Amino acid sequence: MEPQHRIGSREEWLAASRALLVEEKAHMRAGDELARKRRELPWVKVDKTYVFDTLQGRKTLAELFDGRSQLIVYHFMLGPDWEEGCVGCSFVSDHMTGIVTHLEHHDVSYVTVSLAPLAKIEAFRKRMGWVFPWVSSNGSDFNFDYHVSFTPEEVASKKAFYNFTETDVGIDELHGHSVFYKDERGDVYHTYSCYGRGGERFINTYAHLDATPKGREETRGMTDWLRHHDRYEDQKPSGGCVACGT
Repeated sequence: MEPQHRIGSREEWLAASRALLVEEKAHMRAGDELARKRRELPWVKVDKTYVFDTLQGRKTLAELFDGRSQLIVYHFMLGPDWEEGCVGCSFVSDHMTGIVTHLEHHDVSYVTVSLAPLAKIEAFRKRMGWVFPWVSSNGSDFNFDYHVSFTPEEVASKKAFYNFTETDVGIDELHGHSVFYKDERGDVYHTYSCYGRGGERFINTYAHLDATPKGREETRGMTDWLRHHDRYEDQKPSGGCVACGT
């Protein structure tokens, strides 16, 4: 169906665009202020030793920094019993092509972490054609301590801690981002995390859709239309992530 919209003159469009620009600039400055406050959050020292399975062998959290002082971790929803990765997490990960190189040259390492065994992670990573580092936290408390994996008891009780509150998660895996800093002594600090729609700032496709006349065209979130990028031709549902649109 064609969108119904008011048609105006070029002069009306220019006047409205100038007014909108004022609001857009205010929105951008508000975002700058939020980013400043984000950087000023207190840091929490990571005292627990976390070990991950990687293609280069077992590595600690400190070793995932790969010689840099800052680390972004994407908590990707792929549990030990899942057949494939979450479609929403895959959408986020599609945006990392070409970005990791720039992050690394700005003293930032980027790693994706999932609870699934490394062999399952590698099979899905190769299917999707991604080249960023993706490691397994299987056998450690990392996912549980950063509140993206949940025990059967937590799911059943409808009382799990996610997005900074106790809630009914309804699933054993959810998504998020966590950021860490490593000082010259090698001490690691947790500096920031975001969950739910907080991760939208990492999805550039939405920035483009938000500039179009039809916008996102979502009623329940990304699950309305999103597929794994190798599933669009036959439109098979991807499943695995009813929560990504929240």
